[in-house]
Amino acid sequence: MDVNAPLALLGGLSPAIFMRRHWQRKPLLVRHAWPAVAPPLPRREMFALAASDDVESRLVVRADGRWRVRPGPLPRSALPPLSRPGWTLLVQGLDLHVAAAREMLERFRFVPDARLDDLMLSWASPGGGVGPHIDSYDVFLLQVHGRRRWRVGRVADASFVEGEPLKLLRHFTPVHDWLLEPGDLLYLPPNWGHDGVAEGGDCMTCSVGFRAPAAHELARELLQRLAEEDDGAGPLYRDPRQPATAAPGAIPAGMLDFARTALARQLADPQALARALGETLTEPKPRVWFERSAADVGTGGVRLDACTRMLYDDRHVYINGEAYAASGRDARLMRQLADSRRLAPADRARLDAGAAALLAEWMQAGWVHGEVP
Repeated sequence: MDVNAPLALLGGLSPAIFMRRHWQRKPLLVRHAWPAVAPPLPRREMFALAASDDVESRLVVRADGRWRVRPGPLPRSALPPLSRPGWTLLVQGLDLHVAAAREMLERFRFVPDARLDDLMLSWASPGGGVGPHIDSYDVFLLQVHGRRRWRVGRVADASFVEGEPLKLLRHFTPVHDWLLEPGDLLYLPPNWGHDGVAEGGDCMTCSVGFRAPAAHELARELLQRLAEEDDGAGPLYRDPRQPATAAPGAIPAGMLDFARTALARQLADPQALARALGETLTEPKPRVWFERSAADVGTGGVRLDACTRMLYDDRHVYINGEAYAASGRDARLMRQLADSRRLAPADRARLDAGAAALLAEWMQAGWVHGEVP
């Protein structure tokens, strides 16, 4: 993708300009961003997916001034009649299950894959929505069927209504009121309040969400991975000069120093931290598994499985929670695979024996699939 070329999706802005002007700064409404857009799957098939154990789904109903939320799986018998107003069905991670949803997500890869999360599809009966709320991450809201009215505004008080199953804003004062038609796109930065309601009939909206790991959660995951990779060669705690104590409940100062040194040792190798981060960011989502298959020994092109996460840095490639050192031509080709999610037959043929064997292992694991020449 040429990040300096204007995109109709962004209202004629280039991805580079959009990221400078709007990303994590201010909303952007684009009329006719995606002309002739269609839902990634029909309503009937969406409802069928919501009934699967392998799919994350939620039912949100508002009736008599109260909210009710039911997590999936949701058989059709659990859903209200189509004619009943005020209910919404949400299917998360649609890109993992539907090719058309994956193709939609491809258009937003001007944001790093380390941040891009998934595509969620919502179906709402007239008046359906999930109430005024904020997201801690960026979101693109693409209207694909029917109409939805969005009220949007900054939030000075992020407290929530007590006693509700949703995190509904206690105080919400919108400053924008936009009715989105099919093909319209709305970008919202984190922590902007928004309330979307289906208007004039049922509607379907695609939400492109992004990953925003919390600092404490990321630190915990990285430290755990660093500890798991430790070879165990570090010293044991020793205190030959520990005197007798009349305060046995007090933590010895030497033990605090030992803990500080142990932690610094884990973080001393910058490559170890980089590996832990790459492994963490490519860890497959929950409920994801891969179909194992015989290793492909052909010469055709390859593509990443829809559920595969692949990233890279200057010294490694990362795929589904695993790190591999890479350099030279093999590194360039593996980065190409991560960026395009495909490798042409001619490029695959340029891999050396070791990289080709590694690719065969990934294919056997179901992380990569061969393409028919």
